[in-house]
Amino acid sequence: MKLLALDSSGLVASVAVMEDDTLLAEYTVNYKKTHSQTLLPMLDDIAQMIELDLNSLDAIAVAAGPGSFTGLRIGSATAKGLGLALDKPLVAVPTVEALAYNLYGTEGLICPIMDARRNQVYTGIYCWEDGEFRTVCGQAAVKIDELAADLNTRGEQVVFLGDGVPVYKERLQELLTVPFAFAPAHVSRQRAGAVGALGMKYYARGEIQSAQEHQPEYLRLSQAERERAERKAAEK
Repeated sequence: MKLLALDSSGLVASVAVMEDDTLLAEYTVNYKKTHSQTLLPMLDDIAQMIELDLNSLDAIAVAAGPGSFTGLRIGSATAKGLGLALDKPLVAVPTVEALAYNLYGTEGLICPIMDARRNQVYTGIYCWEDGEFRTVCGQAAVKIDELAADLNTRGEQVVFLGDGVPVYKERLQELLTVPFAFAPAHVSRQRAGAVGALGMKYYARGEIQSAQEHQPEYLRLSQAERERAERKAAEK
């Protein structure tokens, strides 16, 4: 089983290739270029390094959202284009779930936070239980104060990761009454390797879709859509 994984849901662009339980290659960049300039060249570099024949892939996993609207569209379009060209199925992996999967075996709760602006984060709550990855609370867009209040009521230690940490770290330190920590840099951002590892599990369960079917999961309206709705409401 060989799988290509893509993640451009946030500030990071990441490409990985999995073969069974082995991560053959991973290329991750957290720098200025837009994902439209990076994803395909990164894939080409990896393919050359590991002598990958794209036709040998069984599926393409992609971080399906939530996240940056532009980043998700680029990742989705890239995955759909490859899926159509190669006639391969897609595996849609929830972005926040893949982020949490970086922290294998962590005790207590894992809480990824991605900055969604307007004092909101894209988040979810996860844990490891008897060696199995569990969803405590599925991904959603919530206000940071509401998230902190929810975690306080759960009464368990929690580890945060994601690009929302530098934005909301001080606020969380003010609000939290439970023990907490912040993940170190090498596991604190999106990684296509995690998307690929989870994608393998999804694929084994038959949770695949055609390239034509795939759509990103935004969780909320874009800024342009919100502003349009506000203008229409004001006109009534």
